[in-house]
Amino acid sequence: MESYSISPNNWVGIILRLSLALVVGGAIGWNRQQRHKAAGLRTHMLVSLGAALFVMIPLQSSAHSGDAVSRAIQGVATGVGFLGAGEILHLSRPTSANPKVKGLTSAASIWVTAALGIISGCGWWQLAVSGTMMALITLGLVKMLENHSFIHHSEEENE
Repeated sequence: MESYSISPNNWVGIILRLSLALVVGGAIGWNRQQRHKAAGLRTHMLVSLGAALFVMIPLQSSAHSGDAVSRAIQGVATGVGFLGAGEILHLSRPTSANPKVKGLTSAASIWVTAALGIISGCGWWQLAVSGTMMALITLGLVKMLENHSFIHHSEEENE
C-alpha cells in the first residue's frame, strides 16, 4: 500500500486527517464569511470535510488502488463544480439591462477548498497548509492590491 493509505482501525489518523480538512476549509471559509459572501465558514468546512471523506473511502479499502483514489478525486471535482456553478448563477441574476457575472471568486474558493480537503484526506499535511496559505494570500493580499489600483480589477471580481 502507498504511504497515504490509512487503516480503518487507525482512529487517531482518521480524526487528524478529518480535523485538518475542517481547519483548512474553515480558514478559507472564515475569509469568505468576513467578506459577507453566501458561501462562508460552514459551506467551506463541509466541502473540505466531504472531499476528505470521499477520498478516504478508497484509502481505507483493503483492495485500495490508485485508480479508485483517482476516481474519487474526479467525482469530488465534478460535484464541487456544480456547487461553484450554483454560486455563480445565484449571484448573477440579471436585475438590470447590464447583467453581471458575480461569484467567480467564491466559486473558485469552493473548488480550492475541495482540493485542500482531498489533500487532507490523503494525509499530506505540508501541502494542505501550504495550499491554504497560498489561497489566503490570494484572497487577502491580492484583494488589497486590487483595491489600491495596482491591479486593474474587472466587475466580475467585485462580487
